[in-house]
Amino acid sequence: MITILDAILSINPNAQVKVGGNDVNDITWLNGTAEISKADIEAKVTELETAYDNNKYQRDRAKEYPSIADQLDDIYHNGIDSWKATIKATKDKYPKWVQLK
Repeated sequence: MITILDAILSINPNAQVKVGGNDVNDITWLNGTAEISKADIEAKVTELETAYDNNKYQRDRAKEYPSIADQLDDIYHNGIDSWKATIKATKDKYPKWVQLK
């Protein structure tokens, strides 16, 4: 889940704020940090959520790929073509284009 704080720091990485309950109406701007409009924060939350959702295939693939050590072992024992087949199976299972919105 993308938080209000994630959105604020995406807009201004140096922002110093306190956010109560992930509520855009409960933000305290600290140490002279310039306020960001609620509309801009909400738009950034939507943008970050969309980006996160669109990259689900990457997270799914990462969980299924063999470890680097296992991949290197596969290459050593079975060659590049076998390794490519192993990786392709995961890529085919979680295609990039299906996840994009």
